Amino acid sequence: MFNDLSSVTRYLETRRSGKPRDMVEPAPDQATLNRILQTATRTPDHGKLFPWRFVEITDRSAFADLLTHAFTAANPDARPAQIDAAVSPSRMAPTLVLLVYAPQPSAKIPLWEQQLSVGAVGMNVLHAAHAHGFVGSWITGWATYDDSVRKAICTGDEQIAGLFFMGSPALPLEERPRPDPTHIIRQWP
Repeated sequence: MFNDLSSVTRYLETRRSGKPRDMVEPAPDQATLNRILQTATRTPDHGKLFPWRFVEITDRSAFADLLTHAFTAANPDARPAQIDAAVSPSRMAPTLVLLVYAPQPSAKIPLWEQQLSVGAVGMNVLHAAHAHGFVGSWITGWATYDDSVRKAICTGDEQIAGLFFMGSPALPLEERPRPDPTHIIRQWP
């Protein structure tokens, strides 16, 4: 399938997440973002249930207002600096897309497999962004789990699986520690 397997391996070994606060333009244009998200859906999905969807955040001010309202409702004694820090993701990176876990009813496919599928979609978002020459980052944090944010973004039993930031790195990307394969691989029996 690939003419040069070593180049694919090198590509996979170079993917790293960037810090959303350090992402700048250029970012994916709409056509490229659409291609990144479509590519991300090429993931294992037992039963073809599509237990995920994307929400592109195009109005950052409205998203900041949502986060401000949600955070202050949950933390009525919060100081301005705490509120500013809580709302800061709304101002980070040129592109912001939420990945939503949208569980589907199925007598055959357990929710656990659907959760694994949404995780695979998330990883594919990062790979597709990298393949297009951008840096990406997947974060969660308080807003991902806040019920009022969830109700504003999701429907029914949906949950926010993460915030995906994309852009170009303003600073060199840092390598993080990776596990030693001998510590995480075992044979059975």
